[in-house]
Amino acid sequence: MAVVTTPENSSLTHLTHLRQDGTAAMVDVSEKAVTTREATATGTVSTTPEVMALLGAGGLPKGDALAVARVAGIMAAKKTPDLIALCHPLPISKVTVDFELGDTAVTVLATVKTRGVTGVEMEALTAVSVAALNVYDMIKAVDKHAVISGIQVLAKSGGKSGSWAVDATAADPAAATSESAAPSRGDLA
Repeated sequence: MAVVTTPENSSLTHLTHLRQDGTAAMVDVSEKAVTTREATATGTVSTTPEVMALLGAGGLPKGDALAVARVAGIMAAKKTPDLIALCHPLPISKVTVDFELGDTAVTVLATVKTRGVTGVEMEALTAVSVAALNVYDMIKAVDKHAVISGIQVLAKSGGKSGSWAVDATAADPAAATSESAAPSRGDLA
């Protein structure tokens, strides 16, 4: 659940998905402006160098893991409101899922774009998560000890809160930079 601090009153903090009595509620976005919104998320699947060689060559027993994971991630982004309880259904304009292969890990990157009244961070996170799960599923026959980690939003743009991106040089991976002020960890939703 998001903690929102408004620029007009930085001391006003509340959980947006809770009603006064503490029960869950879907946020009313009917008064928000329609803007172009985009979010990019990442995650990592760590494995062995031998498995990475098979993955890069398309030589895994189950076939081309990256092709399968890419399609799964795209499909997942479109299904996000079916998976995340209080997530709004959005008209998604674009989804990309890409992979960066390293010596012992594959990094998954997903970018989602829409023109709507609320952001697509959850769609990007869902795309990355499901793509990473599919990579794991495709390599588990040769590495049951692979690890999925580091799933996070890297950047977002659009909407009232504007644009921000993770500061890659910061010691805290949740640190972000913005055109105005860096949001607190709770402002990221």
